Amino acid sequence: MRDLLTEYDALSRSGPVGRAMVLQVWGSAPRPEGACMLATPDGRIAGSVSGGCIETAAAEKIREAIGRGRGKRVSWGVTHERAWEMGLSCGGTIEVLIEPRVNQEVIEAARREEASIVATLIGGDSPGDAGVVVGDAGTTAWFGRIDPGLREPLAELARANLAALTSRVEKLPGTGIEVFLEAYPRRPTLLVFGGVHIAMALVRMAKPLGFRTIVADGREGFLTRERFPDADQLLLGWPAEVFAQVGLDAATCVCVLTHDPKFDEPALELALRSPACYVGAIGSRKTQAHRRERLRAVGFTEAEVARFHGPIGLPLGGRQPAEIALAILAEMTAVRYGKPATGAGPTEG
Repeated sequence: MRDLLTEYDALSRSGPVGRAMVLQVWGSAPRPEGACMLATPDGRIAGSVSGGCIETAAAEKIREAIGRGRGKRVSWGVTHERAWEMGLSCGGTIEVLIEPRVNQEVIEAARREEASIVATLIGGDSPGDAGVVVGDAGTTAWFGRIDPGLREPLAELARANLAALTSRVEKLPGTGIEVFLEAYPRRPTLLVFGGVHIAMALVRMAKPLGFRTIVADGREGFLTRERFPDADQLLLGWPAEVFAQVGLDAATCVCVLTHDPKFDEPALELALRSPACYVGAIGSRKTQAHRRERLRAVGFTEAEVARFHGPIGLPLGGRQPAEIALAILAEMTAVRYGKPATGAGPTEG
């Protein structure tokens, strides 16, 4: 829903807006759990639940739900032979929650920078009508009518899943009641130290992936709006100053690209001892081996050294700045989603 906020605002100015959201996928489908589309009674749509003809059927279901004022769970099964016709990449089944409206609490969760989990009850005659939104700042917002005995277990289930990056169906412990956990991760931050050519491509490519982008350097000439028109913030300073100002958290990815030891080494030390989820640095295999030895010599543990990605990026084979930026973003994405990110990447320097 976060990537449809602009469309939601536009559609809602002229009337009701309903939503279809993927709850579960069996087999193969191009859109994951949590993917959604919006639709209005007059047939305007935004977003996607399948990337194909299911959108037409889903829009009609949304129109019906708006008319009756109640949600519904709908499944579409597709044989392999009809997969392309129905918008799926191959045979499979998707289950979709059809909602007559998007709860305001969900809209507010999608707008926030903090992480939130929307835990929605999806059983019974009116699925999607009730739930809770829990934020990582300790906020709790209820919507709809919920049995008092379910309130705290539901909130606790949401709190336990605040770190999740993906949405999914769970059962409320001890009850068998199905709950959809709609994940809104903390917006990730890409902090690049070193305003070099690779950084220019990296920032430009990171924006569509939802990153807040910050470029820092101790050299003023590298930090201009002509070089980084899309960056959210440009910071001039040494690593200690910059990192203290930004505040590295578990949603921060740090890329050290200056190729200058007086910047690179302190930046790496600070980043590796922070909660940052990703820390990588440009340089050859030989340079990275020396770095690892130096880190061990100054007291870093093997676990801390193992967090360091260098040479930075997945080994895609490209050598141009945009190709190296792509390799870095690919590795960052794998790390954020807990997937293997191995192998030496680009070996500049």
